[in-house]
Amino acid sequence: MYKIITTMKNLIIPIVIASMFLSCSQNQTNQAEEVSTEVAEVIIPQINIASFDVDAGQYLNTEIAVSGIVDHVCKHSGKKLKLVTDGASVHVESETRFDDALVGSEINLKGIVRELRVDESYCLQMEEDNISKHKEGETNEEDFNHKKELIQSYRDSMAVAQVDHLSYYTLEFVSLDKDSE
Repeated sequence: MYKIITTMKNLIIPIVIASMFLSCSQNQTNQAEEVSTEVAEVIIPQINIASFDVDAGQYLNTEIAVSGIVDHVCKHSGKKLKLVTDGASVHVESETRFDDALVGSEINLKGIVRELRVDESYCLQMEEDNISKHKEGETNEEDFNHKKELIQSYRDSMAVAQVDHLSYYTLEFVSLDKDSE
């Protein structure tokens, strides 16, 4: 009987120690994953507005941060704003209205980089829409001709640059902070 108890102790103690070790090891792995996830969520690239048009392509559909002065909030919808720094700007679009009081404020803004790709099929669609709206009386002659000129300028720009498309980048609004002054 004593031999059975001793054998059971010898078997149980290593099992208990092994299970404790595995449990601690698993907790450390989970903690490491949580820390790794937290670090990944915190690091948002800060992009200079002056280089936004050049750098934006590498951040397509990614959240970035920019800082600048609100130059304009769209009067019509209030869902667009223009953020500027020395001679450069970026357009920001939102699902909700921006406060008009932001104009003139320096802000830190987070947004997701979006691309408007203008290619020949985009130009053709613009032409069809322009002609259709003009025929239906939705646009006057001046607006109709202005749109035609815009479409031609897209085509001319692609030809001069010898590219099949033009990329225009904007930010889809995520959040903002006003700088303390």
